[in-house]
Amino acid sequence: MSDASPAAAAVETEVGSYFVANYPPFSVWTSEAVAEAARPALAAPPADVPLGLYLHIPFCRKRCHFCYFRVYTDKNAREVQSYLDVLGREWELYAAQPAIAGRPLDFIYFGGGTPSFLSVRQLRGLVDRLSAVSPWSTASEVTFECEPGTLTEPKLAAIRELGVTRLSLGVEHFDDRILELNGRAHRSAEIFRAYEFARSIGFPQINIDLIAGMLGETDDKWRDAVQRVIALDPDSVTIYQMELPFNTTISGDRLSGGGQFQEGVAPWATKRRWVDEAFAALERAGYAIGSAYTAVKDPARTRFVYRDRLWQGADLAGLGVASFGHVNGVHMQNLDSWGAYAAAVEAGRIPLNRAYRPTEEERLIRELVLQLKLGSIRPAYFRDKYGVDPRDRFTGPLASLDRDGYLDEASPDAVRLSRDGLLRVDSLLPRFFLPAHADIRYT
Repeated sequence: MSDASPAAAAVETEVGSYFVANYPPFSVWTSEAVAEAARPALAAPPADVPLGLYLHIPFCRKRCHFCYFRVYTDKNAREVQSYLDVLGREWELYAAQPAIAGRPLDFIYFGGGTPSFLSVRQLRGLVDRLSAVSPWSTASEVTFECEPGTLTEPKLAAIRELGVTRLSLGVEHFDDRILELNGRAHRSAEIFRAYEFARSIGFPQINIDLIAGMLGETDDKWRDAVQRVIALDPDSVTIYQMELPFNTTISGDRLSGGGQFQEGVAPWATKRRWVDEAFAALERAGYAIGSAYTAVKDPARTRFVYRDRLWQGADLAGLGVASFGHVNGVHMQNLDSWGAYAAAVEAGRIPLNRAYRPTEEERLIRELVLQLKLGSIRPAYFRDKYGVDPRDRFTGPLASLDRDGYLDEASPDAVRLSRDGLLRVDSLLPRFFLPAHADIRYT
């Protein structure tokens, strides 16, 4: 399928994007808008919204066959340290911008790649430099993504000491053959060892990631993976349905007719069924479904601040090669090659590659489609913020969802997706896009 094709109508998992991460689509962002929109936004007074910091750590032990991120698997310690130095300098450049200067950080996210690829010394040096520019002591959440095989007891202890409040373990599966088929670097024994120690040192929240529909998946293996997660009793569980964006190893093999990956990715209907079964099992174990991808043990205590703030229009300074950000209403992305990115920062420039300033209507749609991933939207929120009741503005798309069985019974205070709608929500969101953004490549 093409990037814009609805996965709800697809049977097999074909090459193309499915997950909606932002709006308008990235393909309409331009390099011209860097000068016209992004740099003026950074030079303007700050918006009255929370500010977050995203740190892209693009290093991995191996590249997973389904990975579509900018990552490197061939860098030595000197090169890694050079990148971290550039990252620190980039934050210093951001902190001098009027839109960022002096603002407290509400949330921080270490993403990858593999942040836990870094050594203890590298981590401490990076955090010392970044926090010297802007203290983290008041942050509501500091999330840190980990690959279990990179974790040692000293490294986990250091991560906790650095103020991380939400540890996210990229488990993906517990079956060693599935992990191997999909190019994962870790194995199941490393998962259990890392989780046990992480739990013992008191992280406020531990999240486990799973992926439904990986190469080699079966009904029995999936159910076993879900039961293993439940036995570990994490604070939250995130489950993604496997997709194949264009720049993955599996996608390249398919498009070239290489035939390397004979055990295919499961069809969409199977993946939705597996996620539905997992959600039902988690609910029986006392979890609540918090979004199309997450189940949480205690909704009153367990939050995902990074997600919730971004989906309500927070500012985000995105540091690192190819990172995405959002400041003063403008979307922006960094240069996506190591050399160009580092050269720009070393020359004293924030290393932007493309940007987009959405209209007021596009901002409304962005928040609406992203918040629908939570399973419901509150019309009062949109009336207060935009002066628009989404039930009036989006009568046609909502009627189509209702007709197709993807909405629950209407209530005065919320529009709620049915479970079937939640399980395929990303394929439904283009119904709300403006005509100019329909049927175009998403990325």
